[in-house]
Amino acid sequence: MNYLARQKKLAAVLRQGGFNALLITHLPNVFYLCGFTGTAGVLLFQTSERSHKVTFYTDGRYSQQAHEEVQSARVVVSRRAAFIEACEGAQKAKIKTLGFEADQLAYSAYKQLGQMVRGTRLKPAAGLVEQLRLIKDSDEIGQIRASVLLAASLFQTALTVIKTGVAETQVAGELELQARRAGAEKMSFDTIVAAGPRSALPHGRASSQPIPAQGFIILDYGVILAGYCSDMTRTVHAGPVSRAHRRMYEAVRQAQLASIAAVRPGVETGEVDHAGREVLRKAGFDEFFTHSTGHGVGIEVHEPPRLGKGQTQKLAPGMVVTIEPGIYIPEEGGVRIEDMVLVTESGHEVLTPTTKDLITL
Repeated sequence: MNYLARQKKLAAVLRQGGFNALLITHLPNVFYLCGFTGTAGVLLFQTSERSHKVTFYTDGRYSQQAHEEVQSARVVVSRRAAFIEACEGAQKAKIKTLGFEADQLAYSAYKQLGQMVRGTRLKPAAGLVEQLRLIKDSDEIGQIRASVLLAASLFQTALTVIKTGVAETQVAGELELQARRAGAEKMSFDTIVAAGPRSALPHGRASSQPIPAQGFIILDYGVILAGYCSDMTRTVHAGPVSRAHRRMYEAVRQAQLASIAAVRPGVETGEVDHAGREVLRKAGFDEFFTHSTGHGVGIEVHEPPRLGKGQTQKLAPGMVVTIEPGIYIPEEGGVRIEDMVLVTESGHEVLTPTTKDLITL
């Protein structure tokens, strides 16, 4: 990963915004800028007219890890909390205007920061690093591809476990076990296995409920590999498929294809959402599509941009997003199909290789 190139981009953003420094406390942003994967670390990012200086603070638990992982930053290991050390470092540096991650920093920490850096102007700097993370570089895209392929390889494992009477948690457990055996660091989020009427729950995390003899089964999961997330959903069907259920599934499949087709540089994310939603409206299912069409994916499984109604963020090459329309009919069941899609210079590339044909078990 080219951390120095990322830091240079952030330095330019800070200069343009009138910041002399930025205190970075959100761990995904710390990882993005220097490679640290631990759970206690803070970056003090200082910038001047022509250069920048980055100091990483952590405690003794992470001394060896920090020296092995952190790149393009000076490492400071302390007996005190990393945040306290970083604040003291900012005070010693006599920074005029210090930015802080306003959407990530707790109020108590903000008050503590203000008490420790007296004479420094504190300026909210929400989303500055996240805006850089919107566009994935070639290294990131390679890592995301690998994560997507690992997740996709587990789909057949899930299918072999799904049987009438088997608990949803057992399906999720086997999938997660095989993910770790295949090299995943962990799952991107709590695995969703929702069967029968529970498939009408958009976020129906695996429960003790047994798989029924008939009905939809939603599988929504992802893995983290080398710090990057994947996210996919497939819906299968237990037992014979009724005409109504086949119609539901096909409506979602066509909506997803329509939204994917709309993905290209310069298109507003709201337009992508509208393309699929219009298909569901014409099929008479629009009232049962209760969430946005998708979201960005990278170091975090939910990142900007958001692909929803009225969103005006324009897609650009290097963005990676999900496309995941769904239908959820209470007491009946639900369908969702989700792929990860890369925005390219000329359009898009679907990264998820798994079939979207309706599979019956």
